[in-house]
Amino acid sequence: MNVTSADGTTIHFEQRGSGAPVILIGGAFNDRTTVAGLAEALAGDFTTIAYDRRGRGDSGDSAEYAVAREIEDIAALIAQVGGTASVFGHSSGAVLALEAAAGGLPIERVVAYEPPYATGEHPRADVLDEVRAQLAAGDRDGAVATFLQVAGTPAEMIEGMKQAPVWGWFTALAHTLPYDLAICGPGARPRVEHLARIEVPALVIGGGASDEALRSGARAAAEAVPGARHETLEGQDHGVLQFPETLRDLLTGFLK
Repeated sequence: MNVTSADGTTIHFEQRGSGAPVILIGGAFNDRTTVAGLAEALAGDFTTIAYDRRGRGDSGDSAEYAVAREIEDIAALIAQVGGTASVFGHSSGAVLALEAAAGGLPIERVVAYEPPYATGEHPRADVLDEVRAQLAAGDRDGAVATFLQVAGTPAEMIEGMKQAPVWGWFTALAHTLPYDLAICGPGARPRVEHLARIEVPALVIGGGASDEALRSGARAAAEAVPGARHETLEGQDHGVLQFPETLRDLLTGFLK
């Protein structure tokens, strides 16, 4: 199914289940298929919307990117499912979920899993320019490697990924990495006054097995949102979407 965003871009989505609608927002290297497992896990209690963020999968794109366009995409999906919805976001998608709620979209409840806000100094504040330059030169492998390095992936792990089928998936989505970096690149911090505008129930989750940088970012976001609930999902890390059943009870309890 498709919906048209405010700038005319087509956004593709899949709908499952029945009940109150929940829109699922993936992060970097994600399209609707990477949140499909969670959509299925929640479909017994909710109408779930898994969508391709612009530039990915079967969605369209615009010549000039802006974070505001992605917020408009979420607004179009909310309108499509009846005018109000809850949202769940993972990683950069978690930042988008919080931004959408802070921007006053008709959101009932918001869940953010490890929004990657920086809580300390970062040595690679120029990474967005570097990734853009690599993409302009046609170096998609280099752009992916740079992004992963800045995200904290060890060099030996990156080299191993290059030999695995997942690398082809990563490079196919490399052109969207500047979008994620614009949302939550190095130096991006919780805008406390902005997030303080959120007036709906909010749940921010960190993984007990995640790096401290990700867990501290989740805590910082929870502290910035008035009345937000913070939870640690023990045994899980940033790859939680591979194990959607571990999220089901926590999300179902909160969203209901």
